[in-house]
Amino acid sequence: MSWKEAAEPVLTRMPSVRRPEGHVPFKRKLGWTAGVLVLYFFLTNVYLYGAAQGSDLFGQFRSLLAGGQGTVLQLGIGPIVTASIVLQLLGGADLLGLDTDDPRDQILYQGLQKVLVVFMIFLTGLPMVFAGSFLPPSQALAATFPGGTMGVKWLIFAQIAVGGILVLFMDEIVSKWGVGSGIGLFIIAGVSQKLIGGLFAWPSLDGPTGLIPTWIGIITGSAENVPSLLTGSGIQYLVTGPGDILALVTTVLIFAIVVYAESVRVEIPLSHARVKGARGRFPVKLIYASVLPMILVRALQANLQFLGRILYSQLGPATMPNWLGTYTDGTPTGGLFYYLAPIQSPQQWMWWLAGTGNEPWQIIIRVLVDLTFMVIGGAIFAIFWVETTDMGPEATAEQIQNSGMQIPGFRQNTGVIEKVMERYIPQVTVIGGALVGLLAVAANMLGTIGNVTGTGLLLTVSITYKLYEEIAEEQLMEMHPMMREMFGG
Repeated sequence: MSWKEAAEPVLTRMPSVRRPEGHVPFKRKLGWTAGVLVLYFFLTNVYLYGAAQGSDLFGQFRSLLAGGQGTVLQLGIGPIVTASIVLQLLGGADLLGLDTDDPRDQILYQGLQKVLVVFMIFLTGLPMVFAGSFLPPSQALAATFPGGTMGVKWLIFAQIAVGGILVLFMDEIVSKWGVGSGIGLFIIAGVSQKLIGGLFAWPSLDGPTGLIPTWIGIITGSAENVPSLLTGSGIQYLVTGPGDILALVTTVLIFAIVVYAESVRVEIPLSHARVKGARGRFPVKLIYASVLPMILVRALQANLQFLGRILYSQLGPATMPNWLGTYTDGTPTGGLFYYLAPIQSPQQWMWWLAGTGNEPWQIIIRVLVDLTFMVIGGAIFAIFWVETTDMGPEATAEQIQNSGMQIPGFRQNTGVIEKVMERYIPQVTVIGGALVGLLAVAANMLGTIGNVTGTGLLLTVSITYKLYEEIAEEQLMEMHPMMREMFGG
């Protein structure tokens, strides 16, 4: 008996959101998407009952993994992304033996993904609650709660487990009944929230002052402790300090580069085999695999840092070897986990300005490790993404063949079309994945408005661009139902 036959009774019975039986009108799709988005914002403001103030375990990865520190959505999309990494690696090594074109195997794949997500919720949530001071229980509640401190900890874990499962089904609702994907929607929501705060937050609010109020204070002279702008410290104040000109320029450049890269493509001409004059083009974009594989790369880094902080909280500074990691206020300052930590701001590598406390050679090694990790990891996960989402040469050739189209000058044969696609898709996938990784590291090093990180900004711009394209396509389908029939909608 194969593993599929043994696991089928469990995997096929996993709860799931029912697929729509027919066409879902565009207005209804927008309604479902907006409803899930409102629910997401509501849940990010529902704080965990019984939890005291603790440190954010994900830190700078928070905008990328969505959710909110100390809320029901403490885990965010982390379990879903980690489960996707595991499935990508198993699928890439051909260890699952699942054919995604087979409806039965599709159900097994979706069920397996849900089981892995639940497993990751336990694997990530339990250490958060029971190890270290990341989600400490309220001692006032523990004095009267059944089971004392341990009972409160299980209550906290139950809340974040429910939040993780809610995120899973909210993502499924958007994917089946809404526009785009839930994961992309949550990333856009989280990053946009931080961008708006980074631009408009007033001094009277909690947290750092936004860029616009800061400049209003500088221009009107109401800002405090502003050095002379003609000195070196004044220039630093404007460029990398509260003035944050560098972050503003970086944010605008990332927007422009991603929008431009999305429009760069190789267009393969197509013609209909039976309808004369019916022509089209198959676009192979520079960022062919999109920037979504970057979530997997950064999530892998986040899990490594998560492991380091758990080890440090359990072993303590006296027991944990220095070569493995040394920490100051929860931030790695030396050892292996320091070199594996991504650069998140200019202050972490500009030793001549910020005084990071590390030697220049240590910082250079950290930058090179981060750059190598992102460029190579981006290319590898882009290849996995293309193969597992039916965007590879073979799957694309079959889609073109089934639509009745062919490449002019070539025989109408799947093998012939596949050979043509192999000239472009693999190369563009690797180049695009490496380019996105390079852009993410550069944006992190230069800084962004609201400290949304370069990867978060890249994802937001790219997902928004694709969401715009999907909305335009949906509107076209509504206006011309024949188009929906042609594309199998």
